[in-house]
Amino acid sequence: MARVKDDFRNLTGPQKAAIFMLSLSEDQSAKMFAMMDDEEIRELSQIMSSLGSINSKVVERLFIEFADQISSAGSLVGTYESTERLLAKALGTDRVDQIMEELRGPAGRTMWDKLGNVNEAVLANYLKNEYPQTVAVVLSKIRPDHAASVLAILPENFSMEVIMRMLSMESVQKEILDHVEKTLRTEFMTNLARTARQDSHEMMANIFNTLDRGTESRFLAALEERNRESAEKIKQLMFTFDDLIRVDNAGVQILLRQVDKAQLAVALKGGSEDVRELFFANMSERAAKIMREDMEAMGAVRLKDVDDAQAGVVTIAKQLSDSGEIVIAGQGEEEQLVY
Repeated sequence: MARVKDDFRNLTGPQKAAIFMLSLSEDQSAKMFAMMDDEEIRELSQIMSSLGSINSKVVERLFIEFADQISSAGSLVGTYESTERLLAKALGTDRVDQIMEELRGPAGRTMWDKLGNVNEAVLANYLKNEYPQTVAVVLSKIRPDHAASVLAILPENFSMEVIMRMLSMESVQKEILDHVEKTLRTEFMTNLARTARQDSHEMMANIFNTLDRGTESRFLAALEERNRESAEKIKQLMFTFDDLIRVDNAGVQILLRQVDKAQLAVALKGGSEDVRELFFANMSERAAKIMREDMEAMGAVRLKDVDDAQAGVVTIAKQLSDSGEIVIAGQGEEEQLVY
C-alpha cells in the first residue's frame, strides 16, 4: 500500500500540483490538462499515480496556502523572471533552464507546433545537415505549407532525397519519433531560444541602426556623457551600410538578388568607395555600368533618402545573415574566415 502523505511541509511543488489536480472535478481537471503539453501531462500523471492516500488536513492546508498567496498578492503579474523563480523552487536547475529556453523560443504546445512557428529559412538551414530520413520525418509532422517552404529552400538534390524518403515512408515507430523529437528539443530549440535572448546593448544597437545619422549622433554623444562604456558597446554592435565590406563575394551576390536596384543605387550614392567597388565587382560589367549611370543621373540626393535606403539594405543583409544564407565576418580573431 502506498505511503500516506500526511506532512504538508515535505511536499514538493509538483506533488502539490498533483494533489490539486486530484481534488478537482473531472471537467475541471480536463480543462487543465488541455492546456498542458505531453511532457507536462506525463510528469504530472506519474506523480499523481504514486501519491497514495492523502490526509484531508494536508488537502485543506494546501487550499489555505493557495488562497493566502492569491489574496496577499493583491494582483498577479506573470513574467519570465517570476516564472523562473517559481520553477526553481520545485525543479532542478537544468530542468528549469530547459523549460525557460523553450518558453523563450517559438510558441506552440507541442514540439511540432513550435516547429511550425520557426522561420522556414532557419529550419532549412538546420535540417540541411541532418540525414534525409530524419528530415522526412520532421516535414511529415509539420503543416504542408510550411514543409513546402522548407523543401523549396533546401539544396535541390537533398530535397529530392527527402521527397523520396517521404514517398516510401510507412508509419514511423514511436521510438524513432520520440528520438527525433528529443533531438530537436535539445539541439535545435534550445539553441534557437538562447539566440532569442537579446542583450540590452544589442537591442539598443538595433534601434540606433534605424535612426537617421543626425539623431544617432546626438543620442550617442549624450550617452557617452552619461555612460561611456555602454556607448562604446553599442557602437561595436551597430552594423552600418559600410560594414557590408565584411561580406564575402558570394554573400554580396546573394544580397544583390534580394535588394531593389533603385534602392541600392541610392544607398551606394552615400556609401564608401570600398563598398561601392565591392558591389560593382560582383555585378556583370553591363549591370555595373548601368548602376553607375543611374547614380550619376540622380544628382544630389537628400541625406534622409540615403539613410533610408541604406537602412533597408542593411535590414535585408541582417535577415540573410540570421538565416545563415550569407556570412558577415567579424573583426575579432574568433570570427575571421579561413578559406
